[in-house]
Amino acid sequence: MKLNKFVTSMIAGAMLMSSVNVMAKEVPVSVVAQASQMKKASVEALKDDTRVFNVDKSIEVLKVVFQNRYGFDVAGHLYLPKDFDINRKYSALVITGPFGAVKEQSSGLYAQEMAKRGYVTVAFDPSTTGESSGVRRNMGSPEIFTEDYSAAVDFISNLSFVDKEKIGAIGICGLSGMAITAASNDVRIKAVVTSAMYDMSESISDHYNGAYYTDEQRNIVKQHLAKMRDAEAKSGESIRGAHELGVDASGNIQTFDKMFPDSLPADADPVSKDFFGYYIGRAYHPRAINSNTSAWDSTTPYGFFNFRLMDNIKELSPRPLMLITGDKAHSKYFSDNVYKAASSPKELIVVKGATHADLYDQMDKIPFNQIENFFNQNLK
Repeated sequence: MKLNKFVTSMIAGAMLMSSVNVMAKEVPVSVVAQASQMKKASVEALKDDTRVFNVDKSIEVLKVVFQNRYGFDVAGHLYLPKDFDINRKYSALVITGPFGAVKEQSSGLYAQEMAKRGYVTVAFDPSTTGESSGVRRNMGSPEIFTEDYSAAVDFISNLSFVDKEKIGAIGICGLSGMAITAASNDVRIKAVVTSAMYDMSESISDHYNGAYYTDEQRNIVKQHLAKMRDAEAKSGESIRGAHELGVDASGNIQTFDKMFPDSLPADADPVSKDFFGYYIGRAYHPRAINSNTSAWDSTTPYGFFNFRLMDNIKELSPRPLMLITGDKAHSKYFSDNVYKAASSPKELIVVKGATHADLYDQMDKIPFNQIENFFNQNLK
């Protein structure tokens, strides 16, 4: 009997040790906080974990907040590599997107996976969205969202365990354009990867592939935006609306105050099904604009009509760019166009069988090995 108790105890102990090994060896929050040299930033424990992807407990995650140069507080999750050593110098990545998503969704998944591969990463909510600040909520801005990338670099480069010369950026879907735009001028970003790219200034101001708005339709959209500005000025309140405005055959604006209907009709188009399956299905998050909780502020298109992303894309070179798209992605033309416009070094990866939203979270489709190799080579 004693032997049995001893054996049982040993087995239980082994199981406990196995469980402990799966968990991250946590570094005290105070130690990481003290490693930050950015004055307007904070580091604290992640207390309310609402991430919607498969969480790897071997990766320690902390909640961080850092201020951009406009005074917005940008909320993020800081991912620390396995066997993290505060005394080492790590390569680092700043990550956000898609447009209308939150850090608990796709960007967090990318951040976790790259942390598993040895990188310090931060996934963040762009200003006015998610847990980031902004009195006016869900106001899309090409300028401010681009600035948020540089603010993330401010934060991560001021961690004592990050090598300032080894910082890259990842942009997913609609934040890809901001990642490239930020890196075109922020020379601290040494390499850029985009996945399922959208150029939101083109998508919003030209609607689809530059071929949707006639001059008459474009004027109708501008008239609508003027009415929305006036209505918001009179009410003092934000009014929800579509960030990409349609114009029907009768010249009426097509807009909405919620991103998706509660259910899709059986004959819904494949693109709607692709987005719906991710945001309303497998990756629903109540703070995500796209998860049927809200829509963008109705005046969001203004910034994207006024300011074009990609204008300075040639200034990214000689820092390298990798564009990832799927051969079934409706958005593929964005990556194709940017690849043509960018100077070398550049690389285009087309994932066979992948739709647009597959590249948000499908681990068998996202080419993480190639992403890792790209950053390993270019953040030497």
